[in-house]
Amino acid sequence: MWADLLPIGRHAATGGYRRYAWTPADADCRAWFRAQAEARGLTYELDRNGNQWAWYGDPEAGNAVVTGSHLDSVPDGGAYDGPLGVVSSLAALDELRARGAAPDRPLAIVNFGDEEGARFGLACVGSRLTAGQLGAEQAHALRDADGVSLAQAMERAGYDPEAIGPDPERLARIGAFVELHVEQGRALDRTGHAVGVASAIWPHGRWRFDFRGEANHAGTTRIEDRRDPMLTYAATVLAAREKAARAGALATFGKVGVEPNGVNAIASLVRGWLDSRAADEHTLATVVGEIERAAAEWGARDGVEVSVTRESFTPVVEFEHGLRDKLAALLAADGAPVPVLPTGAGHDAGILSASVPTAMLFVRNPTGVSHSPAESAAEDDCVAGVTALADVLEGLACR
Repeated sequence: MWADLLPIGRHAATGGYRRYAWTPADADCRAWFRAQAEARGLTYELDRNGNQWAWYGDPEAGNAVVTGSHLDSVPDGGAYDGPLGVVSSLAALDELRARGAAPDRPLAIVNFGDEEGARFGLACVGSRLTAGQLGAEQAHALRDADGVSLAQAMERAGYDPEAIGPDPERLARIGAFVELHVEQGRALDRTGHAVGVASAIWPHGRWRFDFRGEANHAGTTRIEDRRDPMLTYAATVLAAREKAARAGALATFGKVGVEPNGVNAIASLVRGWLDSRAADEHTLATVVGEIERAAAEWGARDGVEVSVTRESFTPVVEFEHGLRDKLAALLAADGAPVPVLPTGAGHDAGILSASVPTAMLFVRNPTGVSHSPAESAAEDDCVAGVTALADVLEGLACR
């Protein structure tokens, strides 16, 4: 499975993946998932929001145990973020069948669409729509860098954008959702464990900062006459680093757009996107507020107008304690506890947690690098993840 999936959407020059929502690479990933489901005799479904489901047992029976993740990527992302969860879910089902396990609850594997938000700027679109955390009108208004709307992209890919929206009937089928994911950090590497259990997801969000100045000639405009938004933007980036470090939080300007974007022109507009995360919502709000105030102060100095728009926000997610503790108990080896650790990364499991009991497993990432072609996991650790997921599924779905 891994060998078949690896070439899809891989960029030859960077070695990273560009599997963006509703593109040919995404279509190839979806075709791969459907083929894997049908090869196993599973009941395949495509829901109203473009998420793919593969059922072992009666999809309508209710109280199902669901696992899976996503197959899309960030720009030039790594091979493991998302796909490891999908591949491991299929392999775990194979392992259960090899054991002769007889589930008394339906099992399902899901590939959620557009988890990374790389094309339309909003993460977890497929699960947000399903859970009712993103309305159809809001989704239709999303646009990519070329001005193509989400609705247009879906239609071009052969899907009906008018069908998208909340799916409470599907959520009502789910008794528990467990997502396996490569760890996006080095906590497990430091403990020496191959697999861990998630305790919580830090609150996080995305904010767009617009810095508006005045376009002018780079070679003839005196320094004192300039209203250069690039200066304000640069000062805000440095302020973000300082405020986050002081609070033990995270703040990153990772995307920027410039107009008119000429080498010999002072910019008229610099637009930067802030990603910020913290252990609690109060700290996050404080850090973002301090960054906004710093931007306004620098803007006043530079003659630049600053406006801030919050584009997304996800509150802290405490995974359902009963389910989390059951996973930890199932995976405890010879009385030795499995690591239980928080994460700063958002996931579909976090979105669904408001609607159904959810939990997560992490597989060790020896470098801690993620959202990069350098992302990796050892084969033995991946196999350990499959075994752990099979143990969890068996413990949850079999008597």
